[in-house]
Amino acid sequence: MTREGAKRLVQSFVRPHGSLQSEGLNEEGFGGLIMGGAQLYFEWHEDTQALECSALVYKFHDPPKPGVLETFQAEEKEGTDTGGGTVTYETENRGLYLSRTYTQVPDERAFGKDMKKLMKASLRWSDEVLDRVASRVFHPEELEQG
Repeated sequence: MTREGAKRLVQSFVRPHGSLQSEGLNEEGFGGLIMGGAQLYFEWHEDTQALECSALVYKFHDPPKPGVLETFQAEEKEGTDTGGGTVTYETENRGLYLSRTYTQVPDERAFGKDMKKLMKASLRWSDEVLDRVASRVFHPEELEQG
């Protein structure tokens, strides 16, 4: 995949759902949109010639406590629907995401379906899975304290 191919791919998905003037990816290789409550981000990785597509599940205020990320990863391994993505955590913005990476340009229609599945799954994870992980990791008295 080339940067220009990634840019066109992102544009093909973003334009019907956002601004007609969207550049897809900016000069730094980033893009995104909010649709139906889901937040979807795109990042071009020059070194690997890959497009990473990430749907936000949760933004931590502080670094996650021990066991939290591992429990999210366990949910993935146990078969909880990830919309075709994998659980990823970005330390620089403390965001937990469901992410897919493309090294080959897929069909635009298939890409659109993939992104919709990813966003739908991220909403489910931020609602149902987040609560389940919290109940597995924290003791009830810690949950009451916030």
